[in-house]
Amino acid sequence: MIINEVDVACGGTSSKADGNFKSSSTPLTPRNVGDLRQNPGNSNLDIFTYEEMRLATKRFRPDLVLGEGGFGVVYKGVIDENVRPGYNTTQVAIKELNREGYQGDREWLAEVNYLGQVRHDNLVKLIGYCCEDDHRLLVYEYMASGSLEKHLFRRVGCTLTWSRRMKIALDAAKGLAFLHGAERPIIYRDFKTSNILMDADFNAKLSDFGLAKEGPMGDQTHVSTRVMGTYGYAAPEYVMTGHLTARSDIYGFGVVLLEMLIGRRAMDKSRPSREHNLVEWARPLLNNNKKLLRILDPRLEGQYSAKTAMKVAQLAYQCLSQNPKGRPLMNQVVEILETFQVKENQEEAMLQGGITLYEAPKTAPATCAEKRNVNVGDGERAGNRNLHASDGEKGARVGQRTKPGNGRSKSEPPNKFDSEECGFDEKSASTRS
Repeated sequence: MIINEVDVACGGTSSKADGNFKSSSTPLTPRNVGDLRQNPGNSNLDIFTYEEMRLATKRFRPDLVLGEGGFGVVYKGVIDENVRPGYNTTQVAIKELNREGYQGDREWLAEVNYLGQVRHDNLVKLIGYCCEDDHRLLVYEYMASGSLEKHLFRRVGCTLTWSRRMKIALDAAKGLAFLHGAERPIIYRDFKTSNILMDADFNAKLSDFGLAKEGPMGDQTHVSTRVMGTYGYAAPEYVMTGHLTARSDIYGFGVVLLEMLIGRRAMDKSRPSREHNLVEWARPLLNNNKKLLRILDPRLEGQYSAKTAMKVAQLAYQCLSQNPKGRPLMNQVVEILETFQVKENQEEAMLQGGITLYEAPKTAPATCAEKRNVNVGDGERAGNRNLHASDGEKGARVGQRTKPGNGRSKSEPPNKFDSEECGFDEKSASTRS
């Protein structure tokens, strides 16, 4: 649910270049569609005709629809020799702006300006656009696994494992940190699960920059603007005052991190009234270890240590501070999440090392005592086999390496919840829920 509509500034953005991204130093940034037509000025983007868009989507065939919302419809498409001679075959997602929707030319142009001038591994790549007559279309890289929202809140089938959720959180944090650290900071302003998209390997990227806005510069402490965003994700001080800062994004990140921990939506009217707003209900429980472990997503049971879960919960608690200055900076969030990633990788490396817990005698005959203890040997051998399990199985069995009460959850989740072993059909993929 969108809070309100606001004019979006379309000023240029430049950033320090490194190996992960590049920026355009275009001196003139179009401030309206007329400027864009007269001076496209952005060599990073391809400009398509409407007929090419029709060909790429097989005349906007209904079975190629990936998603639909107030902005319009998103289609899966292919741009190849048949669409434009000499073009390398590329799978794309094409978003056609609904002229009667809540987004208009300014929001559409904001995406062209921002995504056209910045590149980063954790931002969805904008390939090009179409701005012909009244038609407004954006052409993105195709994100085969769809949105975080789709996978996190699916009612049946596979869900995201703990390790995959933490990797997605890190990827998204890197995207926000890049925007906040640009020479002219960019405030994303619409951080939520439906705007985090994933490729075929579940690498997460931020999409939909229609509400992005340049942050404060110099002595400025904030940017004043009419309130815009999504209920449940917008920072309280921004909703109350219209004062926008990078820490407003950090609050939104905290909401999404909380959703990943608990497996519930930010706003859910189907639950008891006191639990409608996830942050209001869950944040006070994040500092209580016993209560925290009771509200964590039950589908993740057995996949994490209690110690790690408490640290992630504490990070979410800080991001959701009512005082903006009490929230960490985004680069600090990245550093914290990277330490979790390193620890998980170390645990996996220990498992992959194939440590031998038990080795049966090669030639000596079994004694009576050994025969009586055969069940013990079997259990140990089973534990040894577990050390050589597949990656998906290891993720589910982390909790079994120590006794309950030693910081691990007690049970193992059913195999059907291991998303790494599940395929996703083409129809379920989306560029935005």
